[in-house]
Amino acid sequence: MLDIAAELRAWCAAGQDFALATVVTVTGSAPRGPGASLAVDAGGTALGSLSGGCVESAVHELCLEAVESGRGGLQRFGHSDDDAFAVGLTCGGVLDVLVTPVRGRDPVRPVIGSVLDAACGGARAALARVVSGPARQLGRALAVHPDGRYEGCLGGGAELDRAAAGQARALLVAGRTGTAELGTAGGLCGEPLTLLVESAAEPPRLIVYGAIDFASALARIGVFLGYRVTVCDARSVFATRARFPGADEVVVDWPHRHLAAESAAGRLDGRTAVCVLTHDAKFDVPLLSLALGLPLGYVGAMGSRRTHAERAERLREEGVGPAALARLHSPIGLDLGGGTPEETALAIAAEFTAVRHGGTFLPLGRRTGPVHRRSAVRTPGRTKVP
Repeated sequence: MLDIAAELRAWCAAGQDFALATVVTVTGSAPRGPGASLAVDAGGTALGSLSGGCVESAVHELCLEAVESGRGGLQRFGHSDDDAFAVGLTCGGVLDVLVTPVRGRDPVRPVIGSVLDAACGGARAALARVVSGPARQLGRALAVHPDGRYEGCLGGGAELDRAAAGQARALLVAGRTGTAELGTAGGLCGEPLTLLVESAAEPPRLIVYGAIDFASALARIGVFLGYRVTVCDARSVFATRARFPGADEVVVDWPHRHLAAESAAGRLDGRTAVCVLTHDAKFDVPLLSLALGLPLGYVGAMGSRRTHAERAERLREEGVGPAALARLHSPIGLDLGGGTPEETALAIAAEFTAVRHGGTFLPLGRRTGPVHRRSAVRTPGRTKVP
């Protein structure tokens, strides 16, 4: 739903009735993952996409029926070998899709509206919806905030709502969309119940140290990939807004001092990518000594193999241990064969993308298994991500 938050918020503000179809789980190969949504209003206008076109027509009809009847439900779509023209995914995967009517008098409407307001306003919130369990609770929803507050109800009592809010908050803190399992009585008690939790969180951070031409290209790619991009350099003549117009922030500061301040302010997490492009020991060594001790998602450093060897020796002298040093991606980037700033930026972005999602770094043609994979994410409690 959050992939079309701005458009849905406009529909809510205009008082439009609509139905929301959301991917709950994916089995095998499928173009889009959990949280992908298609919304259809009473006039048939559609927003978003579930599968790149494979099941859209059938889901569109289900949404129109839900707007009219007020009844939603869970529907499975998969590939049929017996009938090549059957509704399903030609890539061979299976999608479970939850259809939820969102009309003026439906209790879920203000709950969804609260999460949409947060998402569009840059705040954090999660939408938790029942996707399996007792029929009377299917589609019920909670809006959950970072401080633990929640709105709405799941129709099973206060204990269930509190337990569900706790599970949803765990995913919200991690900035992830996924499913959570609990019992209808709260905790592990009662009939099994599954929630789909969609998190509206700040975008991941990409911090580029070294205001060089490669940094300019990397900043542009980072913005394109949905990162909040910061470029930092101690040299004010290079770190200018004119040279990095697309970056969210351009900072003049010593790199290690800037990273320390970001860490102290709690603005870094396991999704943060730090790319060190200065290849100058007076900047690199104190910066990397700090970065390799933080719970960052990716730390990479530019330089030749000789530069990397000398840098690694200096880091060992500074007390960086073998386990921390093994986290350093250097020389930075994948071997794509290119050499221009744009090609180098692509190679760097490809590497931190693969690290973030647990990629194999192999060409798809040489890897077995489904083409579309979902990264496995561990979060507290019994939360799981498909």
